[in-house]
Amino acid sequence: MNFRTLDLNLLRVFDVVMAEGSITRAAQRLSMTQPAVSNALKRLRDSLGEDLLTRAPRGVQPTAFGEALWPQVRSSLGQLREALEPGDFDPTVETRVFRLTMADAAAALMMPALMARFEVLGAHCHVEVRPLLDRDPRNLLGHGDIDFAVGHFPEAVAALVAQGRVAPLRHRRLAESRYVCAMRRDHPLAGEPLTLDAFCAASHVLVSFSGRPHGFVDHALASLKRTRQIALTVNQFFTAAHVVAASDHLTVLPARFLRLTGLQDRLVERELPVAPGAVYLDALWHVRHDRSAAHQWLLARFDEIAQASVPA
Repeated sequence: MNFRTLDLNLLRVFDVVMAEGSITRAAQRLSMTQPAVSNALKRLRDSLGEDLLTRAPRGVQPTAFGEALWPQVRSSLGQLREALEPGDFDPTVETRVFRLTMADAAAALMMPALMARFEVLGAHCHVEVRPLLDRDPRNLLGHGDIDFAVGHFPEAVAALVAQGRVAPLRHRRLAESRYVCAMRRDHPLAGEPLTLDAFCAASHVLVSFSGRPHGFVDHALASLKRTRQIALTVNQFFTAAHVVAASDHLTVLPARFLRLTGLQDRLVERELPVAPGAVYLDALWHVRHDRSAAHQWLLARFDEIAQASVPA
């Protein structure tokens, strides 16, 4: 297929047929004749070299290729429409796919409340949450792979602040928390304040999205010329919480995440004997979405959820 010669109007016809599940209804919505819609679909199939739709007892149904292609087509058409005709976003009328990246701790805080709001509003929105692979999502946002990154991104945010108005990305602070040390309730260290010596001598589970064997706590310890003993590195806070609940290891988690683990009766938290700094929950997005009513609508939902959560 040669994308440069593809008639983008054919994608709009495909989008409406997929939404309606019927060539007849799609023709009415598009103010076209049924043969014209069928011809457009045939031209699109010939251009792509793949069947997109098959006949069904009550209209048409997508092939596997058509099913996979539609979310991307719908999202791209929606972004183009918003760029050319910015206005209000009505989630009960328009269908949108939002692609997010966040750690499991942020997802546990945000996603249940977000989906509950979608249900109450009757929103026709689909959300794809992709795993967070490191603390710097700027390339993903710049390339358009995701719409929002939600989490703690200190280096990325600092770089954006330094760039000022020329920065290609925007950010909004949603909430603030802090790190705490978590351990099982009957851990030998659970009955007394956690000292720096005891913390460094203990065995730890490190949460590292990139797999690197150090984190914010280790940088803070290095400034004191101290280190800790890391026995296990994982990429999810939930995994770390479950490991320490069943062992003598320690782990460091965002404080507001502990009550979301389902392990409150098995875990206790202690203040860290070293200060790694505050934990911020930020939303980052590309400037291309500044005029997108749909993206600004979702950002407002993020604000609501973060403000409604109980401060840690």
